[in-house]
Amino acid sequence: MKRGKQDILSLSWPIFVELLLQMLVGNADQIMVGWRDPNGVGAIGNANQITNLLLVFSVVCTAAMILVSQYLGAGDTKRVGRTCTAALLMNLIFGLAVSLLLILGCGPIFRLMGVHELIFAETCLYMRIIGAGMVFQAIYLTFTAFFRSSQMMRETMAVSIFMNCLNIGGNYILINGLGPLPALGVAGAAISSGLSRLAGVVVIACMFQRRFRGTLSLRHLRPFPKTEMRQLLGIGLPTGSESLSYNGSQICIQAICNRFAAYVVNTRVYAMIFANVTYMFGSALSQACQVVVARLMGAREMGDTHRQVMTTLKGAVLVSGGLSVLLCLAARPVYSIFTKDPQILALAGTIMLIEIPLELGRAVNMVMCRALQACGDIRFPTVICVIDAWLVGVGGSFFLGIVLGWGLAGLWAAMAADECIRAVLFLIRWQSGVWQQKRLLDAAGGNA
Repeated sequence: MKRGKQDILSLSWPIFVELLLQMLVGNADQIMVGWRDPNGVGAIGNANQITNLLLVFSVVCTAAMILVSQYLGAGDTKRVGRTCTAALLMNLIFGLAVSLLLILGCGPIFRLMGVHELIFAETCLYMRIIGAGMVFQAIYLTFTAFFRSSQMMRETMAVSIFMNCLNIGGNYILINGLGPLPALGVAGAAISSGLSRLAGVVVIACMFQRRFRGTLSLRHLRPFPKTEMRQLLGIGLPTGSESLSYNGSQICIQAICNRFAAYVVNTRVYAMIFANVTYMFGSALSQACQVVVARLMGAREMGDTHRQVMTTLKGAVLVSGGLSVLLCLAARPVYSIFTKDPQILALAGTIMLIEIPLELGRAVNMVMCRALQACGDIRFPTVICVIDAWLVGVGGSFFLGIVLGWGLAGLWAAMAADECIRAVLFLIRWQSGVWQQKRLLDAAGGNA
């Protein structure tokens, strides 16, 4: 599993396309269902909050990508096969567990979230069907991490294009009905998403086997790879707890939002869709940077590491900030494409204005957090993210949105404050140079 050095931009644009299309797999459900049933938008939005929280397999994916990249950067390829096999086995188990939890526990979960009775049944139906396919998502994301470790981003981009086209075509048929097939609405959107993910797993697994024959093998399970699993969890649990905490805080913010009128809930769903677009390329830059930084750290090239991170940071801030300004200026016509509700259109302008500082802070956070993790500075970003997301994000949302009565604007202001505070703290941490003393491969039992 080798691939020569590439610049960040050439690695970023395929990730950008892939992330955009992965987002569309879920958001296409919301948009296409919304044309038929406006309440279905809120149902899918609430369900997606839970699926984002329970993507525990991303813990192993991130750890595998960092470890394999550092092994390759250090020229130590002996443990790549065992690490990849251990990661795939762990995520298969995690995926099955998440599927069972979502199928059996969706009712109590949505009761706790305070989902409106108007959309409760549809939300549970969508969740149960989506939950059944989460094991496919776990396996797919694991293979994606393997390809990215070898800087083969175009391959995963091609699979995402295939999955997205399949999902949209399936939505068109299953949501609205075609010929003898009845219109299934929300259920049709969920079935289409599940089938597209299953197809994606089959394609990407075949691609990996053809390109990296022998990397995955049952012989790597004898003796059982306890060391590799400890390594993956040692890196993945702290990084995953940051993501888990953030998504958990977003669920609490969603629960606060559910106290408002239905049109406010739908406004937040649409705003989150457009927010995803504004930071998408910044996220792609940060992920490409993480792979390159991990390789550079494996080779102990500190000067190149710093230069790559600073260059990526400038690009992420420029792109995310520019896109958020454009969306703010065009908020009403953009929202009008998807809804004609005058209450949503009136609120959209305020939310997209607050979105500008939010995205600037988030661009810094994505790059710096991933860079610190790739260097082996794992615990600091985790602690900062957990404390700030709950204290400022959730606490601020309740205070500004409920106590002061700012509504959805208060929630957005609190989230913007959360992102900006973390951005400042991450920059201070990087400039301190602590990351240069980290030796992740030594801690993982590899060669450094």
